[in-house]
Amino acid sequence: MEKYVKIENVQMVFDTKKGPFVALRDINLNIRQGEFISLIGHSGCGKSTLLNLVAGLTTPSNGTMLCAEREIAGPGPDRGVVFQNHSLLPWLTCFDNVYLAVERVFARTESKATMKKRTQAALALVGLSHAEHKHPHEISGGMKQRVGIARALSMQPKVLLMDEPFGALDALTRAHLQDELMKIAADTQSTVIMVTHDVDEAVLLSDRIVMMTNGPAATVGEILRIDLPRPRERLAMAHDQAYHEYRSEVLEFLYRRQLRPAA
Repeated sequence: MEKYVKIENVQMVFDTKKGPFVALRDINLNIRQGEFISLIGHSGCGKSTLLNLVAGLTTPSNGTMLCAEREIAGPGPDRGVVFQNHSLLPWLTCFDNVYLAVERVFARTESKATMKKRTQAALALVGLSHAEHKHPHEISGGMKQRVGIARALSMQPKVLLMDEPFGALDALTRAHLQDELMKIAADTQSTVIMVTHDVDEAVLLSDRIVMMTNGPAATVGEILRIDLPRPRERLAMAHDQAYHEYRSEVLEFLYRRQLRPAA
């Protein structure tokens, strides 16, 4: 579907003590089913605000937002969210943290045995079958993020929304999880929208990069299509001329053209 997520003329205005604050204006974006989109821009450009709007966590001041031709009117299991903070419940095991989400979505239609299998399958997808009985304090930061991804995927969302999911991790762990995410997206054919500050991450993972102008009143500045073959291998990309050209294009926007949208 060419317009699986459809955002038309969206504006977001917050009421503050100093008066209305326009965070986003004139946001127009269509996302295809199965596409991997990265939102990138300087701090304060409204990336997370836009992601929260798609998640249904906030409501736009103006404009139309659709997912699978249905209005986005609030949170729903069709949109799974992964935050930078994994938000795991510390008194529950990895299995139980994921099962909690599965139960919320499927309790009315599936048996406990089926939901248990669904939970185990989600943990297996992120390579954590061996840690299902461990608690969050017993696993690394990268593993916690993988539990968060498993929890989101366990609900079989139509869209996976990720807000800088690897931003707090060390470089090697981040690289490993980026590679895992590429495999998961390919295996599940998920539609992914990810907020990131990392140019290399955006180029490596994305089908298109949505570059935001500076806030306030931020909007879509430019959209860069990443025409690199999949599957993408990190070391091969390091020597790929096209990869470096895409990377330079994003940097050029961020440091020279970010103040205004493209004509």
